[in-house]
Amino acid sequence: MRVFFATDIHGSEICWRKFLNAAAFYKADMVILGGDVTGKVMVPIVSSGTGHWEVTFGAQRVHLSTQAELDDMKRRIRDRGYYPAVMSTDELDALNEEDGSVDRRFTQEMTKGLELWLDMADSKLRGGEIPCVLNGGNDDIWEIDDIIEQSPTVSFGEAKVIDIGGFYLASMGWTNPTPWDTFREAPEDVLATKIDAVVSQIPEMSRAIFNFHAPPYGTGLDEAPALDENMRPIHGGAVMKPVGSTAVRAAILKYQPMLSVHGHIHESKGVKKLGQTLAMNPGSSYTDGVLQGAVLDLNEKKRKVARYILVNG
Repeated sequence: MRVFFATDIHGSEICWRKFLNAAAFYKADMVILGGDVTGKVMVPIVSSGTGHWEVTFGAQRVHLSTQAELDDMKRRIRDRGYYPAVMSTDELDALNEEDGSVDRRFTQEMTKGLELWLDMADSKLRGGEIPCVLNGGNDDIWEIDDIIEQSPTVSFGEAKVIDIGGFYLASMGWTNPTPWDTFREAPEDVLATKIDAVVSQIPEMSRAIFNFHAPPYGTGLDEAPALDENMRPIHGGAVMKPVGSTAVRAAILKYQPMLSVHGHIHESKGVKKLGQTLAMNPGSSYTDGVLQGAVLDLNEKKRKVARYILVNG
């Protein structure tokens, strides 16, 4: 069985399209997106009401005078992982003045974009003929859960064990605490409880795959730029430190699944052996429109990863 795994595309539509196309390109039997599916930024495009628009994108103020230019700008914004929001001057003023209005409009644009993505998946994955599992990550808002659950094509993995061709995929999108206080993060003892709850559903550990968003601590799969007291990377990001989860590491060593796949830390692309478990983080370069991932050939009879390769493109 061949699996394509990627993670942390953060709303980049070009990376989503590449993810869907990966099934055919790599001849994969199924595709898995590990977490941090959605983006974090909304970009207002202000309409003049006379067929013209203005937008600030890439630190530049851009004037758009045709529908084709507007459509191209919206595509560029979506490919970067942002959400274009066309609005009038009055709507923009209201966003700046009303408490909570920015969050409400962002949620509206994000959910609309996610629903569009799921429609794409239905087409690309032949209506579910090619299985696809999505999971939330610490940066994903709660509203995505029900939207993905309702998809006829895509399965939502959080806190579940899904049988994938004789292997058991156990998913958890929560991470240990970050400096940004994101949605799905918790202290290590709480993570350990969440891990035990999902792992308890696995009928046979020798066929288990952990899909845990946080990488295991101190493995090289979790090296991120160290930050100073102002939340800025020390020496421009040259100083690195481990920021992964001790609970995830302990669970891998305790349960020894066949495979453990992770994300969350974009810089730490690599593979590590923890006891008998092959652990990996393919990393992320979504801001460049590059999809990083792993192609995994799973041998059901031998209950192991027969071959793997980290890819990008």
